[in-house]
Amino acid sequence: MALANKKLSLWMLAWPIFIELFLQFLLGAADTLMVSRISDDAVAVVGFSNQLFQALTTLFITVASGAGILIAQKIGSRNGEDARTIAIMAVNVSAVIGLALSALLILIPEQIAALLQLPEDLLPLAKTYISIVGGGMVLIALMSALSTSIRNTGNTKGPMYTAIGMNVVHVLLNYAFIFGAFGFPKWGLMGVAISTVVCRLLATVVLFIMFLSSFERTIGLRDLNVFNRKLFGEVIRIGWPLGVNMSCWVFTQLIIFSFLAMLGSNELAARTYMNTLESFCFLLGYSIALAVQIQIAHLYGAGRVKEAYGLAYRAMLIGLGVVTVNAFIIFLFGKQLLGMFTENKEIVALGVSLLGMNLILQPGKMINMALGNALNAVGDTRFTMWTSVFSMWLVATALAYWVGIELGWGLIGIYACMILDEYIRGTLSLIRWKGQKFLRKAERIEDEAKAKASSENNGGALHKKTALEV
Repeated sequence: MALANKKLSLWMLAWPIFIELFLQFLLGAADTLMVSRISDDAVAVVGFSNQLFQALTTLFITVASGAGILIAQKIGSRNGEDARTIAIMAVNVSAVIGLALSALLILIPEQIAALLQLPEDLLPLAKTYISIVGGGMVLIALMSALSTSIRNTGNTKGPMYTAIGMNVVHVLLNYAFIFGAFGFPKWGLMGVAISTVVCRLLATVVLFIMFLSSFERTIGLRDLNVFNRKLFGEVIRIGWPLGVNMSCWVFTQLIIFSFLAMLGSNELAARTYMNTLESFCFLLGYSIALAVQIQIAHLYGAGRVKEAYGLAYRAMLIGLGVVTVNAFIIFLFGKQLLGMFTENKEIVALGVSLLGMNLILQPGKMINMALGNALNAVGDTRFTMWTSVFSMWLVATALAYWVGIELGWGLIGIYACMILDEYIRGTLSLIRWKGQKFLRKAERIEDEAKAKASSENNGGALHKKTALEV
């Protein structure tokens, strides 16, 4: 598929992704704001639980992420049938993994929370929230596989419209279940959990219907049992380093949350509120990074590597401008924004300090996102994996523990190590992309294919000429 196609321009891909992510941000902000009306302890439980859920999603993100890149590459090389098969396999495998995780979180939610050092007084709330929301982990798995498959065909608007509907319903149900509106009982944190699962169920149904008609040949129910071992091997080859990469991030974040739990519930709540505000800073930048990944994967599949190389830098520079402006705006109004969530002055003071450090964090995160996604798009996923293993575990986790806990720098020290981690990974990705290892490899393959085709054509013409002369 040619990049000249309007629907594959950077802007046409990025803005629906941004709207989708922004609505997810609003969903999280609405959750945090409404849950804060219950208590700061409830907010701490929601923030902690969401880190746990993100950690567990790495078990199926391997398949979804690898499948998404291959779908874009196959469509770029005009091999839509393989793209269709890969998408079906991704949905099936993700569903199986999601069901297993759902069963685990329903059976032992309190034991898992205790193992991860959640304060004992928060365990009853965690048991309720984790068992209900975690029980719907299969829905998260299906949503991830379905939306990734749909988005990488070039249709970024479909998941966006689904997110709009999901957010509207979620806010209404939150209001009803927390405050007892519209005749519903006041269910508190349990109501938030039920609202989340109901909305995800509705979104999964809509995405599945959309998925069935996302490829050139409509997917029928009988097609859902298709399995191609060779193609699945390609998915795993690209996907497993992405899974390790993602697992490094979410598990280190989970461990960092356990460090914060050691510091106290105020630090845990401050980081949860900060996560909500920080998300707004990089939403558009991350949307650009996801969009350029789709673009580069299509171009790479089509053999147009020179165009792919320049696109990564363009996306990075645009993203840097966007996230810097966003971070500055959030910093200016940080105290007022944090005041919407809590009246605890200590939590607000901690949050304001983190917002100042966020001005330094966001540019590094943008470089890392843009160039890391570009490397993933061309299949160089093992490099991003190894940089994550090195930097996230040694810098963002081990060094953060030493500085934040052992040296007593607390939340500020931990956050400083997280900033250092982003810049290390961003710099390494920049050096790797400039080396063009995978792009040069694709260029050689393309040249060899053209030379072979030319040789065959010349041979055929010569044979025809000889036959005529005879």
